[in-house]
Amino acid sequence: MEKKGTKISIIGAGFVGSTTAYALMMEGLASEIVIVDINKDKAFAESMDLSHGASFVKPVEIKAGDYSDTSDSDIVIITAGVGPKPGETRLDIINKNLGVFKSIVPEVVKYSPNSILLVVSNPVDVLTYITYKLSGFPASRVIGSGTVLDTSRFRYMLGKHFEVDARNIHTYIMGEHGDSEIAAWSITSIAGMSVDQYCSKMCSNCDDKFKYNIAEDVKNAAYEILNKKGYTNYAVALAIRRIVEAILRDENAILTVSSLLTGEYGIEGVYMGMPTVVGASGAKRRLEVPLDDGELKELKSSASVLKEYLDKARI
Repeated sequence: MEKKGTKISIIGAGFVGSTTAYALMMEGLASEIVIVDINKDKAFAESMDLSHGASFVKPVEIKAGDYSDTSDSDIVIITAGVGPKPGETRLDIINKNLGVFKSIVPEVVKYSPNSILLVVSNPVDVLTYITYKLSGFPASRVIGSGTVLDTSRFRYMLGKHFEVDARNIHTYIMGEHGDSEIAAWSITSIAGMSVDQYCSKMCSNCDDKFKYNIAEDVKNAAYEILNKKGYTNYAVALAIRRIVEAILRDENAILTVSSLLTGEYGIEGVYMGMPTVVGASGAKRRLEVPLDDGELKELKSSASVLKEYLDKARI
């Protein structure tokens, strides 16, 4: 039977999964969206609620189902996973989610062997590597949401500071999506000017600590949201939509997805957020952008943190 349209499956109907389905529906990126969750009633209710907006969006079939219903998906987005409990370490979470992913990934691969897998569950870099190993897919077809959201937060905060549209600020957050991430200040530009040039020519609000403060605010943004409402969902769903858009439209967009390093910066065998050309085949290539010595040291340190968790995980 000839395949028609674009099919996206979302594994996990929680806050992130359901908001992602909404973002994809609003953008009109898929003709079919399948939501799978261990809580079948939740998945059914989310799909039903979304479907009732059919007359306000481009035609799309949204349904809840089992893994068999995800068959022949173009992209499978994994948002399912176990969150941290008081007193648990990140390694505890990794090993719990490893069990979850061992049940998810083989089923996804079984029904959609030619799909691109997009991992969003945290800790995203470690779980993307685990998905890569469990799937047997080429690394280009297994990517994580990485630091795409962190980069957007960085651009937003710089935009607020400089009173400039965030879309006109070019920069990256790289490394782990987490506490060891780095802000690539040395290649940050506004209207072709470096941050230091912009500060000296256009902005009088650049004290000695503003770079440190902004980087810390980016790093701690998720914690602040989690503490106040218990979860994040809107911005991450928009980040996922952006990645999906780049894939489906074969944009060759440069996004800081989590992809497998194979020697860049002397780092290999670890997934983390890197400026990556993203298109129809997934992560096409990573860009080894120039970093200063301090940033390079921090990036290698971030890779070491991730490798330490991988070494201790029971893969």
